[in-house]
Amino acid sequence: MQELKEKISGLIITFNEEKNIREVLECFDFCDEIIVVDSFSTDKTLEIASEFPNVKIIRNKFEDFTKQRNLALDAASNDWVLFLDGDERITPELREEIIATVQNPSAKDAYYFYRIFFVGRIKIKYSGTQNDKNFRLFRKSKAHYSKNKKVHETPEVNGTTGILRHKLLHYSFENYENFKTKMLSYGKLKGQELQSKGKKYSAIVQWSKVIFKFFKTYILKLGILDGINGLKISYLQSLYVYETYRTLKNENNS
Repeated sequence: MQELKEKISGLIITFNEEKNIREVLECFDFCDEIIVVDSFSTDKTLEIASEFPNVKIIRNKFEDFTKQRNLALDAASNDWVLFLDGDERITPELREEIIATVQNPSAKDAYYFYRIFFVGRIKIKYSGTQNDKNFRLFRKSKAHYSKNKKVHETPEVNGTTGILRHKLLHYSFENYENFKTKMLSYGKLKGQELQSKGKKYSAIVQWSKVIFKFFKTYILKLGILDGINGLKISYLQSLYVYETYRTLKNENNS
């Protein structure tokens, strides 16, 4: 592990990530500590994670992504934190940029990472991914995840922000079925989030948003240029919206 003047905590939330966990934990090799918040995995995720000497494992029942992330954030002993998902990887260039950034006395409080998306090992250039960026490196004293979001959670930053030049690799979906399962899961959480905010179901809103989501992803965001994968992504993005409002309808009627 590289000794840094400004120490970094590596954070990750997991559930059955045995295929990814070793590689992603190796991406944290310059971090002073690694916090793993696990939703009671039933595979070898924790067995593999335990092989790393600076890993602290916290097991917590999954309710939503925000609660899991805030639990990891609260457990970090360092102010600087680097959050990665199981399907994300750091390039050597990004690694060095992260290290240089946190050692800079004039560093900002939070940094966006742009991501390069892959379906399997096929690079996705369009379909809305070209504008995707997320906060991944920030000071925990300046940011916390908004508690009113159950999915697509984003830290609320009370400070200055910047964007790192090098991109994060995002192996977002192994295959079509994996992609579909994740979109349905996200849609369900989003529907529950809308219900908690007092939103009411409307069939007109549901179908107008479903249709527009497909049009936006496939045409406006140039998914058509990604070939068959662009078509699949556009369909599954619209399926996410459909599931959001289907869940909202069920929650309203329960």
